[in-house]
Amino acid sequence: MPIEVGLPDGRKLAARQWGAPGGSPVLLHHGTPGSRLGVALADVPERHPHVRFFSYDRPGYGGSDRAPGRRVADAAADSAAVADALGIGRFAVVGRSGGGPHALACAALLPGRVTAAACLVGLAPRDGTGLDWYAGMTPHNVDHYTLADRDPAALERRVTSRAARIRRDPGRLLEDLRTHLPAADLAVLADDRVRRAVLDTFREALRDSAYGWLDDSLAVGRPWGCDPRRITAPVMLWHGAEDVFSPVGHFHWLARRIGHSRAVLAPGAGHFAAQYALCEALGWIRGQGVSSGPARTGEFRPRRRS
Repeated sequence: MPIEVGLPDGRKLAARQWGAPGGSPVLLHHGTPGSRLGVALADVPERHPHVRFFSYDRPGYGGSDRAPGRRVADAAADSAAVADALGIGRFAVVGRSGGGPHALACAALLPGRVTAAACLVGLAPRDGTGLDWYAGMTPHNVDHYTLADRDPAALERRVTSRAARIRRDPGRLLEDLRTHLPAADLAVLADDRVRRAVLDTFREALRDSAYGWLDDSLAVGRPWGCDPRRITAPVMLWHGAEDVFSPVGHFHWLARRIGHSRAVLAPGAGHFAAQYALCEALGWIRGQGVSSGPARTGEFRPRRRS
């Protein structure tokens, strides 16, 4: 059952935790669309027995209430609320794909709590100086984000229709994307562990509505409300050189602007290879020698749904 976290504005977030109860906390931010489920392959906790994992559905996804007009920066307050509810003080963050900007926002806006951050195949800010945001991006995503910019109502109709089809058949989204995927991604999705994790997160993400998908798409294409250059914690950037969903130009832009970073560009890897890169990121986080620090008592308390 999800853990329900209440927020001061009356919203609720659906969260979960797993792994080592006394381990170093790591918050995993899911992709777009995505949910708290399927953020890590099933064998990851066994391979990293020192980690206490936690995650939550961003607003509008799965069991979390919608927050219309949310910005990328708003993930920092929501993440802090989830950590408070779980009695977690300091923690590391990892974001994959659409979760990458949200992980970076946490690192920029929670300097006293975020010990390290990893951004896997993440996007850079749409208004990034000197960045051609669409260069190298698959036409599917160019069309999607252009619509988000020019006609959000039309995008809402489109993702609502697609979400209804995906609810009937979660594998539909993967089939829709196949013609846009490079061979490197097709090979990763042939792995049953990856396919199972991806379908789990899609199924939960869109079970009630497409609002999370819509609001993520709007948020990443607008000013984030935070500056990655403000990050003082160590940052790992990991990217596949063949990525056509989050083009490699985004990786280079972030690498030039974030200090204290380790930038890894994996030749021959695409977007979905980030499923495997999570273990590399966790190993890097452990190598930073960071720990959870003292737990702090927050005003939020978990409540399990009946």
